[in-house]
Amino acid sequence: MASSSPERLRAPAAAPVVRAREIEKTYRMGDVSVQALKGVSLDLFPGEFVAIMGASGSGKSTFMNVVGCLDRPTAGSYQLDGEEVSRLSRDALARARGRALGFVFQGFNLLPRTSALENVELPMVYQGTSAAERRRRAVEALERVGLAGRLDHAPAQLSGGQQQRVAIARALVNRPRLLLADEPTGNLDSATSLEVMRLFQELNDEGLTVLLVTHEPDIAQHARRTVVFRDGRVLSDEPVASRRLAAREGTGP
Repeated sequence: MASSSPERLRAPAAAPVVRAREIEKTYRMGDVSVQALKGVSLDLFPGEFVAIMGASGSGKSTFMNVVGCLDRPTAGSYQLDGEEVSRLSRDALARARGRALGFVFQGFNLLPRTSALENVELPMVYQGTSAAERRRRAVEALERVGLAGRLDHAPAQLSGGQQQRVAIARALVNRPRLLLADEPTGNLDSATSLEVMRLFQELNDEGLTVLLVTHEPDIAQHARRTVVFRDGRVLSDEPVASRRLAAREGTGP
């Protein structure tokens, strides 16, 4: 099994955003115990773009849930932005999520009867941001993802790619340290997937740290580093040989 230590991949100048050590996760299903993670250790440093791959049941989504403070590990240590969060209370986990993380999901998760602008404002409501500041930052985020002319459109009035861009804008408004994307192109056609991945690359080039879960090798090629899970363990952890320059130039894969 390949080492999962990123020190062999790079010499980081900063402390990791994610520092996971010997993470285990066991689920109880009646009388049966299912061990989804079996001692995973992984670092993710500021400015990285990491794709996690693996077959169904490999543990990649479970690891994403732990990193996203959506689930607690059964054993091991997890530090997010230097804070040990693996044993935080439910409320403390929610605060950590709001402060440091942005989420993008396969299903967009937009409120159907709410405008793009209001969908993007929603995370800031939970953070107690003023109405004027919410609007300013939501407009800024939607402009950043190319939707300046769609502020008042409901999700049903937007294409799948535009809905995912709204979801990305929503993930950006609280200025996260880490963007988590779980199969973000799973409901998109190949051309739209390429547009979304180009946007992730642009955000990463601007300094945003990105952790992406995908089962598609061509999508993983847009990252800078690929980690493959199998049977709850890290099978390999390698830099991507070369990001798809065609994706940057708009010429397709």
